[in-house]
Amino acid sequence: MALRLASRKLRSDISPIRSSASLLHSHATSFGYREVREEEKTRMVSNVFSNVASNYDLMNDVMSGGLHRLWKDRLVSKLNPFPGMKHLDVAGGTGDVAFRILETITSIRRRVRQSTFDDYLQDETRIYVCDINPNMLNVGKNRAVERGLGEEKSLTWVEGDAEALSFEDLSMDGYTIAFGIRNVTHIEKVLAEAYRVLKRGGRFLCLELSHVEVPVFKDLYDYYSFSVIPALGELVAGDRESYQYLVESIRRFPSQEKFASMIADAGFQKVEYENLVGGVVAIHSGLKI
Repeated sequence: MALRLASRKLRSDISPIRSSASLLHSHATSFGYREVREEEKTRMVSNVFSNVASNYDLMNDVMSGGLHRLWKDRLVSKLNPFPGMKHLDVAGGTGDVAFRILETITSIRRRVRQSTFDDYLQDETRIYVCDINPNMLNVGKNRAVERGLGEEKSLTWVEGDAEALSFEDLSMDGYTIAFGIRNVTHIEKVLAEAYRVLKRGGRFLCLELSHVEVPVFKDLYDYYSFSVIPALGELVAGDRESYQYLVESIRRFPSQEKFASMIADAGFQKVEYENLVGGVVAIHSGLKI
């Protein structure tokens, strides 16, 4: 009962914030439950991830009980990587997804007979890790060195904006973004860029924290999100505010159905999504045909 009352109070507390959004100019956007100017959001999000970069993966383990590892494994299995592919992982600075893709491709190579052609595919495989935050990229580069991948030619680290990618049209076989798209200023621009850089037949995959609708589970999830996660951020990372923003940004992100329609509006076909843990996270996918 206490959890349900806390959840009701939470929803009543934030309703004035939501209703005020309609009064803002078109150049305003959300930073958690705060409304800020678009030009401010990029700077504010950058500050958040600069603050959390060194503890990012540790906090993911703590907050999800290690489940984020299984969610990323599922994302990569749906991608179905192959030797010789060109893949772009956006907002993937720490390398978590990119390392999994590379490991999958390496495992495939071990199962097939090596030949000159296989060596050619190995040379042609390229996994680009793109992140707007240099601190997150530095974490990934250091992790690559720790894994013995510091000289791995297949991995390329790129500082760049998901809304304005530096890659050529029709240049990628795959595109992934994990826990990143809810932090951008214009989701539509990110989706348009993903569609632009993908080849025909290329696949878009997005892993993102999403919306729980099961009543009792939703109340528990709300309590955990707003009461426990910020406290963990303060205890483990010494940063309560950044994790308060991250929780709020989840609630401001479109529902699973709405986000699926946005992916379709960007031009993707065969759009679908898979809920994990009752909708705590969802994997959305689409094909460029």
